[in-house]
Amino acid sequence: MARPREFDIDDALTKAVDVFWEHGYADATLPALLDGMNLTRGSLYKAFTDKKTLFLQVLGRYDEEAVSEAVALLTDPDQDGWTRIFKLFDSIEEAVRSGDHRGCLLCSAIAGPAAYDEDIEARATKSLDRLLIAFEDALETVVPAPASRALANLLVTQYVGMRVMARTHSSAEKIRESIVSLKDIAARYRP
Repeated sequence: MARPREFDIDDALTKAVDVFWEHGYADATLPALLDGMNLTRGSLYKAFTDKKTLFLQVLGRYDEEAVSEAVALLTDPDQDGWTRIFKLFDSIEEAVRSGDHRGCLLCSAIAGPAAYDEDIEARATKSLDRLLIAFEDALETVVPAPASRALANLLVTQYVGMRVMARTHSSAEKIRESIVSLKDIAARYRP
């Protein structure tokens, strides 16, 4: 008879998010995962099969939480589109100023394992597509239709870039400079 699980799988997954977020995919070693998740090797493999499967579940969790939070902000109908967009970008600067240099787990996946693993790329692309659609929603009323798709793509690129900058310990001032440049671009579309 199989022994029942002696840990909360949801809690273990939450802890795994933190380990991957801190170390990245490549540097999240088995000992770091076991220690961070407070699991034995057997429990980790029995519950999650392998590191890649665990990481795909972590990306799913990150999408449900962090990406959904960004999407909710960008699609808030009670605020002007540019206001929504710049609240999201300002939050990057605020995080860095408060000492949070984790960046974005999704962005780290895009810059790392998504470049060589099709499954991770597919999972990351799904989340990026959600962000793209949310940026388009924010732009819908403030930018003419033909330009909105291209501008939404530019904003996703900037978002990923700024989050990677945050992870590489760029200063809040450098991130602020990027945001100011984006605001200059936005000013061209304002009436």
